[in-house]
Amino acid sequence: MCRVVLRSGKVGGGICCGWESQEGEWGNVLCGGGRNVLQLLLSFAVGGLLGDVFLHLLPEAWSMAMEAGANTHEAFTQVGLCVLAGIFVFIVVEMMAGQDTSSTQNNNNNNMKEGAEITKKEVTGYLNLIANGIDNFTHGLAVAGSFMVSYKTGLLTTGAILIHEVPHEIGDFAILLKSGFSRWEATKAQLYTAGIGLVGALVTLYLGTTEVLGGVQVYILGFTAGGFLNIALVTVLPDLLQEERPAQSCAQLLCLLLGTLTMAAVAVTC
Repeated sequence: MCRVVLRSGKVGGGICCGWESQEGEWGNVLCGGGRNVLQLLLSFAVGGLLGDVFLHLLPEAWSMAMEAGANTHEAFTQVGLCVLAGIFVFIVVEMMAGQDTSSTQNNNNNNMKEGAEITKKEVTGYLNLIANGIDNFTHGLAVAGSFMVSYKTGLLTTGAILIHEVPHEIGDFAILLKSGFSRWEATKAQLYTAGIGLVGALVTLYLGTTEVLGGVQVYILGFTAGGFLNIALVTVLPDLLQEERPAQSCAQLLCLLLGTLTMAAVAVTC
């Protein structure tokens, strides 16, 4: 159980705010400059997610669909439906969480209202973890499958995925912080989702081939792309657009572009 509290005192030139558990432990505390940094990281996350979707996930899904025998129109339709499914599923989950929050707000005092708002924000973090876990599962499939081809191919594939994941994980970490996770909780959550990649690798090794899962991966990649689009454009970006300081808005735009260009550079080089 958590309650939101305000504590006076200037830290980094601003008033500290956060939440406190019954045991008296503090969760995330965003103060002055720390909030600005988090907004920049979130902007980088939005750019990274958009770059990941349009330069990595969707091209890979379309390629797999066409390799499976679908023509261009069929491939685009299959992947497009999966993207829409991912978007709608994530929207429905957030709407359901919002309804639970509204009922809690109607039956409790102001402190409970603020606590319910934190619960609603945490849903975004969990949705991001789900999408990231699915993405890591497909990476595990790719890594294990490439090592089954040859040791050299496996090393190259692993290196490419690691380079791709570094900017992605930085953005995911910022989204988790925004969603109410502490830094330690966000770190542990990232490690757990990374472990799902090992599950994907074990599945490939157990089956002895990636061809069995080839058709399924098309739908997995499309669904994941839809989830990432929802998180970036529906959940994170609207909050960033509320920034009223011109200098901070320009800095956020630059970080968004940097995130997209980073994923573009990875897509081109790898």
